[in-house]
Amino acid sequence: MKAANQQLLLKIAQDTIFQGLENRRGKVPGPGILPDELMEKRASFVTLTINGTLRGCIGMLEACRPLAEDVAENARAAAFEDPRFPPLTKKDFEKLEIHISILSPPEAMVFSSEADLLRQVRPGVDGLVIQDGFRRGTFLPSVWEELPEKELFWAHLKLKAGLSADYWSDTLRVFRYTTDCFPA
Repeated sequence: MKAANQQLLLKIAQDTIFQGLENRRGKVPGPGILPDELMEKRASFVTLTINGTLRGCIGMLEACRPLAEDVAENARAAAFEDPRFPPLTKKDFEKLEIHISILSPPEAMVFSSEADLLRQVRPGVDGLVIQDGFRRGTFLPSVWEELPEKELFWAHLKLKAGLSADYWSDTLRVFRYTTDCFPA
């Protein structure tokens, strides 16, 4: 993605959060105003940090709306609706760092065993989605920085999905995706 479009998405996220702090809800510019690349249907995650500590992270795994709108909605949700954190305050906003991850379409992985699956996983590259029944969880590729070993990454992802760390089932489905993240 062009650097100018990355900066535009960061501005959209920042403006959306600021408007939320002012109890307003702005409208994202549409076709003809924004570059075509930002009007394509894409999935994104918006991660908020303060002094390097997670402050909110919300996103979509499937592309269902224009990228600019997806980033705006995820920024608002990360700031005010992430159930792990209280709503962002004006004081928090001053120290806030915004990170955007644009996801590639998810690709179903084919594997014959847990060992086979782990052999195929690319640390630092793959984001993973796991699903079994109504249980589902994902880790962005950036989580590899905290959990660099495949087995640890995999065990924590299962826990995030509400499964046990040693869970395995023939009905388990796994998808992988990559991300374009900025700022780096």
